[in-house]
Amino acid sequence: MARTFYHYLMTYRDPFKKDDATAFANSAYRDHGFPKQEKNYHKVSDYLETQVDYIDSLSLFDDLWDQYLLDEDKNRR
Repeated sequence: MARTFYHYLMTYRDPFKKDDATAFANSAYRDHGFPKQEKNYHKVSDYLETQVDYIDSLSLFDDLWDQYLLDEDKNRR
């Protein structure tokens, strides 16, 4: 994988949209402790479970992680 999950997540940032993925991305951007260089699912998931209150459901993270993997796979071809 060439880019980190954080880098992928930042593609969802938008000052006007109000969907859950955008809210997550905007909050992660403001979170200076977010593991920005991490490519490991469990490390990012553990951080989200124990350190933040801005994501209501980790299923959103799981869905975005799956999209991240698909996008990275597509970019390697």
